[in-house]
Amino acid sequence: MPSDPHAELTTAQRLAVEHIDGPLLILAGPGSGKTRVVTHRIAHLVHQGIAPHQIVALTFTNKAADEMRDRATALLGPIDGLQLSTFHRFCARMLRQHAPLLGLTENFTIYDTDDSLRMLRHVLEKQGISSNTFSPRQIAAEISRAKNDLIGATQYCSPHGMPLATAVAEVYPLYQQQLLAAAAVDFDDLLLHVATLLSEHPEIRAELDARYRYVLVDEYQDTNMAQYAILRALSHDHPNLAATGDPDQSIFGWRGANVGNILRFEEDFPNVRVVRLEQNYRSTKAILRTADHLIRHNQLRKHKKLFTHNPEGNPVQLMHYADGRDEADSIALSILEEIKSEQRKASDFAIFYRINALSRSIEFALREHGIPYQLIKGLEFFQRKEVKDVIAYLQLISNPRDDVALLRIINTPRRGIGKKTLTTLINHARLQSLPLLESARQAGLIESIAKATATRVARFVAMYDRFVQEATGSLEELMGLVISVSGYHGNLVDSELEEDQQRLANIEELLTLARQFDQQHPEGGALDQFLQEIALVGDTDDWEEETERVTLMTLHAAKGLEFPIVFLVACEEGLLPHERTRTDADALEEERRLLFVGITRAEQELRLSLARRRDFRGQRMLTIPSQFLLQLPCDEMVQQESFALGGAAFEADHAIEKGEDDQQDPTPQPTNSITADSIQTATEMISTASDPPQTAVSQVDVNQFRVGMRVTHPKYGLGKVAALGGPESARTATIHFATAGVRKFRLKESPLRPVGAKP
Repeated sequence: MPSDPHAELTTAQRLAVEHIDGPLLILAGPGSGKTRVVTHRIAHLVHQGIAPHQIVALTFTNKAADEMRDRATALLGPIDGLQLSTFHRFCARMLRQHAPLLGLTENFTIYDTDDSLRMLRHVLEKQGISSNTFSPRQIAAEISRAKNDLIGATQYCSPHGMPLATAVAEVYPLYQQQLLAAAAVDFDDLLLHVATLLSEHPEIRAELDARYRYVLVDEYQDTNMAQYAILRALSHDHPNLAATGDPDQSIFGWRGANVGNILRFEEDFPNVRVVRLEQNYRSTKAILRTADHLIRHNQLRKHKKLFTHNPEGNPVQLMHYADGRDEADSIALSILEEIKSEQRKASDFAIFYRINALSRSIEFALREHGIPYQLIKGLEFFQRKEVKDVIAYLQLISNPRDDVALLRIINTPRRGIGKKTLTTLINHARLQSLPLLESARQAGLIESIAKATATRVARFVAMYDRFVQEATGSLEELMGLVISVSGYHGNLVDSELEEDQQRLANIEELLTLARQFDQQHPEGGALDQFLQEIALVGDTDDWEEETERVTLMTLHAAKGLEFPIVFLVACEEGLLPHERTRTDADALEEERRLLFVGITRAEQELRLSLARRRDFRGQRMLTIPSQFLLQLPCDEMVQQESFALGGAAFEADHAIEKGEDDQQDPTPQPTNSITADSIQTATEMISTASDPPQTAVSQVDVNQFRVGMRVTHPKYGLGKVAALGGPESARTATIHFATAGVRKFRLKESPLRPVGAKP
């Protein structure tokens, strides 16, 4: 290393890097070089004589951990003992070392969301609990919330008799019992079990506290209560916890993150050193100023004064479109124009949206104009059915007590082992206190199973035993054996269906992955490690940085990334901020932080947009501009109308919706830009009308109806919308009435009204 390895650091960065003993809070604004600070601090600790095995650095995604590891290696060279890991991977290792203390075996299976839901459904069926009132996903979400808040199955109770909590109080303990019986844990258990271990075994806590004397945490604002408890336990005797984060970028409250953890850090550690990283290296002055104007409206934050030495750059653009289709087409055309003129390449562009459903029209427009793109959906590849099927074979090979995996594959591909047989095997396993695989081994002894069926079950077990014998060799060989002997490959390769060929390509991609894994683990026999790694794939781990494609993703997925040009679409009430946050002040602040994160992903240009009308979730809505737009420096921004339809078309559309006479040849007129006054007026509408505005007192707005909506009719009473169809001028609705059966109406001529709407 050079004589002064920190020569390029700012004064604030150097203060953070050279701090050694005692708690440290690094308040790092967006694009402030926090990863550089964390890795330089690791290098500084090592050069000060601290043993690498006493240092652990934790973050939330594999991508962030890999980047941190690469930078640390560049500073230190290859070094043994240093732990740079995600929280879940760190806890998984710790849990395997102490599994018996928590009633687990060391080869426990890590269930992903889909596997957890399968087990939960099994518990509901076993107990005869109806899922009509609450779906398994709702129950799973509440169990996850409880685990994140350190509430175990025996501590959970139903507050004030709330129906969902009452159901969870019954199911949660049974679900945990099934997990233990299957030698399995879900994602939340990785954290909860370790927090429990550290709490109930003080000698282990003290041992780990002494082992990991220097704990560094990235994105501390995203920690939940379980992670908070783990970090406090590991920093009790040696309080050298260095937390890096930014309350202004806490956007995962729905996933259990507690922004209070970072806000009260100075109370938890009274002798803490606080360092503010306020210089931004990513964005232009115009973009950063826009972000700063917005986030100042939040109350739950630590003040920072963001600044940059980057150029002023182009003004932030605010585009106003006639509808969502116009918005998508205009964005695609502008990208295409810049690519064709060689001003930009496809990978320079990113398009952000609040929810995944908004991507459809954008995808269509990009495909229509021949623009390559990648759609980021987190766990997409490993959630595909055929991939999960093959992985389930490997999970059962690794853990023969994994009943969920067995139920998935025993008749996949189809082997003539039906539901009746499976029910018999499950009942036999329950009566004999056996794993389901052992019950299958005894199928020939169960009188209620036909001899031919028992033979098919025996063949499956024999095939499984063959796989187990090969499990100590290379992963690629084992996976190839599973794919071919199981019949999965043969079923797909002989099919002429395009979707089957896509499935075939996906399972063959698994073989590529296995081959790469074998190259990294030439010693072989690393099946458990492989399963753990793919189980812990993070939200943006499928983002390919070195690819010439436009990137599409939600604002949540964009966290930690950056792009030269960012389009941020649908800045409208009900979408951004989301409709669920209307009456929750804390949730509204998180929505503002989400927009702040999106804005600060942009390096050179930021283009915000909204549409006056949007087709969404089967409903055509007149939109209200986002209240957040009022909190931006509108006087500095360039505001433009749609260039795909043009002002005349927009004005014509506007006139129709006002109920004015149609014009054969409307005279082009300039359309008003969005101003602070117009946004204020629209924002005030939120507090006075929860339903879309009606075009007239005596006539309902046909676009406010949606499938599933409760409606009322003066003659037939209450009903529910079963179907909608037709253009706006002749839109029809099929209604299921409680007493009058099924009726169909032309909405413009009907007295139907949504329940709660004014007559």
